[in-house]
Amino acid sequence: MLRRDRVRWALASLLSFLLLIAPAIWNRFPLLQYDTGGYLARWYEGTLVISRAVVYGLILNAGAWLNFWPVIALQAALTIWVFALVLRAHRLNRPLILLGVTAALTLLTTLPWLTSILLTDIFCGIGVLAFYLVVVRGDALARWERIALVILVAVSAATHSATLAVLLALLAAGAIACLFYRSRVSAVGFGRGFVALALGTVMVFAANYLIVRQLTWTPGGFALSFGRMLQDGIVKKYLDEHCPGAALQLCAYKSQLPQDADVWFWGSALFDKLGRFRGLNDEMEEIALDSVADYPALEAETALRAMVRQLIDMHTGEGVVNTIWHTYGIMKDYTPWVLPQMHAARQQQKDGISFKAVNTVDWPIGLLSMALLPVIVIVGWRRKGLTDIGDMALVIMGAILANAIVCGAFANPHDRYGARVVWLSTFAVLVALAALRRPAESAARQLPRA
Repeated sequence: MLRRDRVRWALASLLSFLLLIAPAIWNRFPLLQYDTGGYLARWYEGTLVISRAVVYGLILNAGAWLNFWPVIALQAALTIWVFALVLRAHRLNRPLILLGVTAALTLLTTLPWLTSILLTDIFCGIGVLAFYLVVVRGDALARWERIALVILVAVSAATHSATLAVLLALLAAGAIACLFYRSRVSAVGFGRGFVALALGTVMVFAANYLIVRQLTWTPGGFALSFGRMLQDGIVKKYLDEHCPGAALQLCAYKSQLPQDADVWFWGSALFDKLGRFRGLNDEMEEIALDSVADYPALEAETALRAMVRQLIDMHTGEGVVNTIWHTYGIMKDYTPWVLPQMHAARQQQKDGISFKAVNTVDWPIGLLSMALLPVIVIVGWRRKGLTDIGDMALVIMGAILANAIVCGAFANPHDRYGARVVWLSTFAVLVALAALRRPAESAARQLPRA
């Protein structure tokens, strides 16, 4: 019987793995995006670039020798492993459930596109689930699993500052729960979450030191907030009211500023002329902070609008096009052996990849799943034996909201940022449906809290 179970788990895991890398197999090469080259280049160029974490760049370089397929394999394998642990923690430890959940997510969500792309986004979602496990469900895991999950949370946080911010928001919520709802989050569980994020912070500093020999954080922060304010017209309003009296370089060019943050950062000759982030970072920070003080109501209104927009901006495939010249150039310069397979991929062909059909499914399913999260929380807490499901749904709901605040209000809404977490809501719905079929005697026993 034990041998048969192992065979079933191995088969379910293998089929789940193949489902999650199916887009890359179909494409004949891992999917690429505008930002892929920026991560890859960090090791070779020895510089830091806004929102391009060195940690993920090192992961890419480690897998480059086999045309990056080891990176895709790692991302899919980690996702399956975390799924299996979540299912076990909720007493759904059956291989068919693992395969069924993975298959449903493959057909209904953006998940397989995230595991098949050379980008950090998959680490946000699995980082949230791993954080939930170590903080809330730690007692359902073996000691080595808790240690491994702490490392996974740390790596996930180190791959992108926005992911770290989302996890820090969950940690803050965990601190409140630890103080007032100890039955749900224990001090030990909170401590594991704190250690994981502290380790992730250390990883960022260590990786950056490896590249530039300075203990410094990955650039970004206020510059991204400046971009959102530029797009919302706040920067123009500020410059109109403070120039020419203010000692700002941008005063001389206020009429030339674009109204699109992406154009400003990645396609503006003026931004290049003024020294990009190195030359303008302090000035952008000053304008961003002063604008909050000068126009608090306007800032609150535009930030709220950006947050709401981020909640619904979650279409699959943003930036997965065949005109990502920077990424192509980086691979040509630093990993030339991948070029034959890269150029043969479907993404790089004339017609590229269309996500129109994919989004006719993914987007409405995402909206519906998010709308069901509060229902799962309420029903889970009220129905005997489903409290654990309610807790999981609440954590996922908090992560999606935190992501919308971090990426929308503090940065600039993008479909890519929403897509990286919205599949978690569908995962919660599927787990909740599976939990409804748990045997009554099993469901009646609540897991001990971590």
